[in-house]
Amino acid sequence: MTRLQDDFYDYVNGKWAETAEIPADKPRVGGFNDLSDEIEELMLKTTGEWLEGKNLPEDPILQNFVKYHQMTTDFEGREAAGVTPAMPLVEEINALSSFEDFTSKLAAYELAGKPNLMPFGIAPDFMNAQLNVLWAEEPSIILPDTSYYEEGNEEAGPLLAAWRASQEKILPQFGYSQEEVADILDKVLAVDAALARYVLSNEEQSDYKSLYHPYAFSDFAKLAPELPLEDFFTQVVGEVPEKLIVGSERFWTDYAATLYSADNWENLHAYLKLGAANSWTSYLTEELRVQSGEYGRILSGIPEARPKEKSAFALAEGPYNQALGLWYAGQKFSPEAKADVEQKVATMIEVYKSRLESADWLDRETREKAVIKLNVITPHIGYPEKLPDTYAKKIIDDKLSLVENAQRLAEISIAHTWSKWNQPVDQEEWGMPAHMVNAYYNPQQNQIVFPAAILQAPFYSIEQSASANYGGIGAVIAHEISHAFDSNGAAFDEHGNLKNWWKPEDYEAFTARTQRVVDQFEGQDSYGAKVSGKLTVSENIADLGGIAAALEAAKKEADFSAEEFFTNFARIWRMKARPEYMQMLAKVDVHAPAKLRTNIQLPNFADFHETFGIQEGDGMWRAEADRVIIW
Repeated sequence: MTRLQDDFYDYVNGKWAETAEIPADKPRVGGFNDLSDEIEELMLKTTGEWLEGKNLPEDPILQNFVKYHQMTTDFEGREAAGVTPAMPLVEEINALSSFEDFTSKLAAYELAGKPNLMPFGIAPDFMNAQLNVLWAEEPSIILPDTSYYEEGNEEAGPLLAAWRASQEKILPQFGYSQEEVADILDKVLAVDAALARYVLSNEEQSDYKSLYHPYAFSDFAKLAPELPLEDFFTQVVGEVPEKLIVGSERFWTDYAATLYSADNWENLHAYLKLGAANSWTSYLTEELRVQSGEYGRILSGIPEARPKEKSAFALAEGPYNQALGLWYAGQKFSPEAKADVEQKVATMIEVYKSRLESADWLDRETREKAVIKLNVITPHIGYPEKLPDTYAKKIIDDKLSLVENAQRLAEISIAHTWSKWNQPVDQEEWGMPAHMVNAYYNPQQNQIVFPAAILQAPFYSIEQSASANYGGIGAVIAHEISHAFDSNGAAFDEHGNLKNWWKPEDYEAFTARTQRVVDQFEGQDSYGAKVSGKLTVSENIADLGGIAAALEAAKKEADFSAEEFFTNFARIWRMKARPEYMQMLAKVDVHAPAKLRTNIQLPNFADFHETFGIQEGDGMWRAEADRVIIW
């Protein structure tokens, strides 16, 4: 039997892992995932009744969801239609005659969600977080990260071959001959290999402050001189913007002019053909749906495709997820629970304030500014107060096909996104629905969001001890607060603007401590892959701060139990996963593997050593000089 002194994570979760079974259509099972699976079962059961005409919702938005869900579950109709609903798009893209022909249609393609290779979006300005501005990003690559393309990487060849094999099954169903398929895929893979030299790695993308490069529009337009960007943006947002922010500067300065050019038209056309053929595969026949997910399943080691009923629900849920989240919260999240969690957040903020005020490694001026930022963090608990106005526009037309309705829903969402340009940021709009088991901190809005779905056992329950709840939801709440002061959040002020509010010597001390966190995780093993301390540093800082603040809060309770606190912290991270999935996450995920979030973090705390009698020589031992506490 595993000794807790040697491997605390396995001691707490080992017996569970022995019997836990990963669903055939999933990459993992565990704390977060178990709750997600339970919610999925509830939603399938409930919406299944709605499809049968039972207990139908009165909300007109949900009534339109039901109509749409009926279309996604009309499997016989989808089989009978075959690829016919997608062929107009395929034929339209095939008919493009030149680069000029394509660029003349760019805005129309963008507003319709058709393939166009324009990586632009709307998000707050880092220097004025109350205003939405235009951002220029970069196209995606086929493999999960640029590191796969490095010389000597043994995974790239088999994965690219698997991707190609999946496309060789899909493209012929849209009328392409074997010769045309080979030509399309040869061209796409050649461009993909070139792109991989210029797009950012996941590690680079994880450093927010390095992604801000403002350009005057006239200067940016010179980076891709053959793109008619003035016409494009005039049609999309109504005028030529004065400026835009480039997040992925290397791509635009070094490769965009080559990619977006008449000389490169044949390669671009291949990309567009591939995009058109893959646009609606999930909405068509069962064979195509399964084939379209083949590459993703290989990446994650998943043996079976998601059952068609689950897939049909997911398709229908997408455009209506916030509305379904409100329904879920109304059923499962009581006003009493909301009030209780709001109080826990307020308590945790007060604890955090005391910790900031006593951080003697910082100058008083820096501490005061940190407290100012803490005091104006806005918590959102359970569910949003309102849905975005666009939801009322999502009306299903029974006379149109599934794909035609999906197209209209996409156009509504795209128009909503572009309408935000040059407008104030909506501080009330949530980034995830209430039935998602997750939480987040938004550094540009300085707000923390806790959907109803995460506010249940093992994270939180009135039936658990206070110490267990602090080790669960308390640590999660404090984790999100800590993001305001992690390696990314620390670069933004209380208004969400990119601003250095630190005294230089304090930021130097902060950087030295964050480097120690990087060092603790760098090179740790995860299913044979090596964890990147730099990629995961912001989340690891948040975990570290979350545990510290939650532990201090738990100690204020009369019935405090360090054993229950640390045990529940380890329990919420329990996970059993497929090796392929974990190896991929090591390259792309800003979160450390679940086991390391327990076993690397907890030895930083003296209470952990004292509570469990951990001695030098034990696997969980860490010398006092090597322990790190930031917040």
